[in-house]
Amino acid sequence: MPGTLDRFVGKTLGLVKLPPHLPALAISFFLFLLIHQVASPILSRRLAPQSYGAIKGKIARNNWAIHVVSQCHVLVVVPLALWCIMIETPGRNDDWDRAFGWDEHAGIVHAIACGYFLWDSLDAIINFIDLGFVLHGISTYLFTYHFPLKPFVAYYATRCLLWESSTFFLNNHWFLDKTGRTGTKAQLVNGIFLLATFFGVRIVYGGKISWDFMHTLLHVRKDVPPTYAIVFSIGNVLLVALNWIWFAKMIAALRKRFNKDAGERTKLVRGSGASVEGENNAEARA
Repeated sequence: MPGTLDRFVGKTLGLVKLPPHLPALAISFFLFLLIHQVASPILSRRLAPQSYGAIKGKIARNNWAIHVVSQCHVLVVVPLALWCIMIETPGRNDDWDRAFGWDEHAGIVHAIACGYFLWDSLDAIINFIDLGFVLHGISTYLFTYHFPLKPFVAYYATRCLLWESSTFFLNNHWFLDKTGRTGTKAQLVNGIFLLATFFGVRIVYGGKISWDFMHTLLHVRKDVPPTYAIVFSIGNVLLVALNWIWFAKMIAALRKRFNKDAGERTKLVRGSGASVEGENNAEARA
């Protein structure tokens, strides 16, 4: 049975680098599912009984659990991605290597990320709220962490995982809202780290990676199907634009949270005011 599964994944699906890492992917998926369904409710009742107890409705409780799982994913995958980059073979400046090269250490990291985004996609479908969340989860899984296991652009997929660094502070920001700490000094300090990290890893570093990525695609365009080059190019441009849009909305949202109008802050805590709730949820899933 394992041999049959390996052949199906490696030959039929074309994910030739995935079979050795299937156990890591499966463990990752079930661990994130366990956190979502079991650990998050138990720990939330213990650590934030008043705030968690005040949540009404299945959707709101699931949204809380999503942020818990997202935070766990960040704490695992970002250090692993950084470690993977630090120990990789020096001098990977050749576009061919960046497009089709492979590192077994990266395989472990990608398997964990695939497990997370597979869980994320299924949750977005089962607990359907918005079609955008479903498409976001599936597209992220396919084009950022699925294709690298062929392998294709695994070099860049590992580096894109560092973008998750800003999600750590975004989740903190969300939990500060939900635990009645909107407009506090803690949220101000976290907000500064959020904007600095987002600008550093997504705008500056992300911009460089996106530029290098386009250069690599241009160099290997004759060696890949035209659809690859077109879809990845469009996706890359859209992602860069989306990062700038999110950054602008985060600045606006932080300003609102330090508005002197107590009524506006109350609306933000309840999620009924002008906020970036949608952007928060989207990047938490990112």
